[in-house]
Amino acid sequence: MTALKTAIDDEYHALSTYQAVIEKFGTVRPFSMIIGAEEQHIASLKAIFDKYGIEIPANTWDGKAVAPATLQEACQIGVDAEIANADLYRSQLLPAVSEYPDITSVFENLMNASQDKHLPAFERCN
Repeated sequence: MTALKTAIDDEYHALSTYQAVIEKFGTVRPFSMIIGAEEQHIASLKAIFDKYGIEIPANTWDGKAVAPATLQEACQIGVDAEIANADLYRSQLLPAVSEYPDITSVFENLMNASQDKHLPAFERCN
């Protein structure tokens, strides 16, 4: 299912980006807190892959993200990424899985986490 693969790729990308920021700037908030959330998001998606017997894609972003020059830029990247993530779920992914209540529920939870928790945290650090 394309929507699931797109969702997990987006979560892998976010995780890799936030890990790169921590590698460059140390264990700084909100990145240190949001990494745990991204790992939980990935685990939620992997459970859906398993439920439907779909092979879990490899993380092609692992080690490929590059942190920006400043922490302020990293915070802005976080803001932009979380806005884009919520928009992706709202405009593309949720409509694609509307006939699957379980996947819809997971996608809604991930979208809400992006816009209600992660985005405000990145806006505060910017």
